[in-house]
Amino acid sequence: MRILVTGHDGYIGTVLVHLFKLAGHEVVGVDSGLFSSCRFTPELSRADSELWMDIRDLRAEHFDGVDAVVHLAGISNDPLGDLNPDTTYQINHLATLHVAQAAKAAGVTRFAFSSSCSIYGAHGDDVLDESAEFLPVTPYGESKVLSERDLTALADDRFSPTFLRNATAYGVSPRLRGDLVVNNLVGYAVTTGQVLLKSDGSPWRPLVHIEDIARAFLAVVEAPRDLVHLKAYNVGRTDETYRIREVAEIVADVVPGSELSFAEGAGPDKRNYRVDCSLITRELPGFQPQWTVRRGVEELYDAYLQVQLTEDMLTGSHLQRIKHIRARQEQGVVDEQLRVTAGEGVSGV
Repeated sequence: MRILVTGHDGYIGTVLVHLFKLAGHEVVGVDSGLFSSCRFTPELSRADSELWMDIRDLRAEHFDGVDAVVHLAGISNDPLGDLNPDTTYQINHLATLHVAQAAKAAGVTRFAFSSSCSIYGAHGDDVLDESAEFLPVTPYGESKVLSERDLTALADDRFSPTFLRNATAYGVSPRLRGDLVVNNLVGYAVTTGQVLLKSDGSPWRPLVHIEDIARAFLAVVEAPRDLVHLKAYNVGRTDETYRIREVAEIVADVVPGSELSFAEGAGPDKRNYRVDCSLITRELPGFQPQWTVRRGVEELYDAYLQVQLTEDMLTGSHLQRIKHIRARQEQGVVDEQLRVTAGEGVSGV
């Protein structure tokens, strides 16, 4: 298959491209490359062809010959989404709809959308399946709800969207992010000896390795259309949902000499949800998640030692996406709408 991947040069995209190419697919990458300079490890594969452009500028002709779209690009987390909520909606919601409309106009029949378990928001201790009420608490989560709604309205016999509601990602990537909870906790443990919790540690959070996210997308695009048409899938493992404090305890157990600590003023986090991820494994036997949080912590620990990670590296603009965006804005490279003014542009997650 010829598959167009938006955000192919981002945190998940660089891992997903490699997996899709190993599976024998031709990959067309679309990314405007804001995070291309945030290299952590070398890429294992590059897309077969690449369009370095903002997704808001895609047109139908860019999808010629494409069989399926994997749409990863967007404002990639809650803090970055809060930086400019209007732009978050513009990119995560309206641009998603624009990409889908252009793909549909070009005759693309399959559209795999990177949604998020953040749409569930604040639910407490109940285990949620895909029919659960949406209670998003951030612009990022709300933008995913709106995108699912409008992609559903586009669906017909010629256009088939599928929604992959990813758990919170972690794991080593060529574009590693230091602002994700597991990556961040391991980073502080390695660089300071403190597993630094920025909340009280009580919220539930489903967690999934980025390789397993990529495997879920591969299983969806390779599945029969009728099976996945307008389906939503929680992506992760049901038994890999933890309280944040439990994650911190795993990190402290893996990283020698580290211990739990709490940031000043650490309090509860409104994002609190548990999810049931059994549907995707029941319906798509080709999706078999392979990672656990403990194994991911071990992977991150080894990677951080290899690059000789320092606290300045962990907390600086190279690994912190919001700091990277602000630095590029201060340099005049990116405007307030996260459009490129010179040099670099907006990448995916």
